[in-house]
Amino acid sequence: MTTKQIPAAQNDAWGFYGTMNEHADAAWPIAMTAVSEATGQPLESVRTFLDSGHGRHFADDVQNGLYTGATLADAINAATQRWMGWTIGRSTSKQYGIPKGLPYLTGFVIHCEIVEESLAA
Repeated sequence: MTTKQIPAAQNDAWGFYGTMNEHADAAWPIAMTAVSEATGQPLESVRTFLDSGHGRHFADDVQNGLYTGATLADAINAATQRWMGWTIGRSTSKQYGIPKGLPYLTGFVIHCEIVEESLAA
């Protein structure tokens, strides 16, 4: 069995990593794995999402779970499931070009990857 290497955060001052403060080092690999498994997207795409402003909002959701007493893993898993349970609505679809009805988390992971690719082109 091979273990996939978790890409390091490229935005450790902001995004998910920066927002997680003292929990960042422990939270990063848990979040990377949870989001990748939930969305079916590669770790590199998940890193791009977590490094973005959307990743910061995801971290806010995780922090809310920690505040209510959840363990780090439980807070990340709850946020992941919550974001997967939401769907892209008409307004968000128009604003970001993400297909309506797609799970919110999947949509924004893919959106962040597309934006990064277009900036690199």
